[in-house]
Amino acid sequence: MFPLIATIFLLVPIIEIYLLIQVGQVIGAGWTIFLVVLTAVLGVWLLRIQGLSTLTRAQQKMQENELPAGEILEGMGLVVAGALLLTPGFFTDVLGFVLLFPPTRIWLVSRIAARMVVASSVNVQGYNESHERREGNVIEGVKYHRED
Repeated sequence: MFPLIATIFLLVPIIEIYLLIQVGQVIGAGWTIFLVVLTAVLGVWLLRIQGLSTLTRAQQKMQENELPAGEILEGMGLVVAGALLLTPGFFTDVLGFVLLFPPTRIWLVSRIAARMVVASSVNVQGYNESHERREGNVIEGVKYHRED
């Protein structure tokens, strides 16, 4: 995993610098800076709209006593999109806008969610995950100590 992350941290700045130089040679340095700032401002504006929409859906699910797992994952995708959009450069802006676009974000989130394994242990009112009664093992409260 470390080699992949190291490669990404090396390649992304090289790609960004290359693209900034190429665009700057075609349209000029001033317009290039203007476009970088414009994409950041536009991205933050779209991020705000998408974030509020996702938050509203999550609140609706919680009011219906459902777990807003998809909305939580979408929110994490939006955080990554925001970080990419605020990073100066065209390559990261394209990746950020791809994550802001709801169909691609939902597709990516569903792909990631399909690979996730969720493990949980439930102990509700003396029942463990196999639904066997566990008499005397449930202690309500924050502090306790065992006496033999």
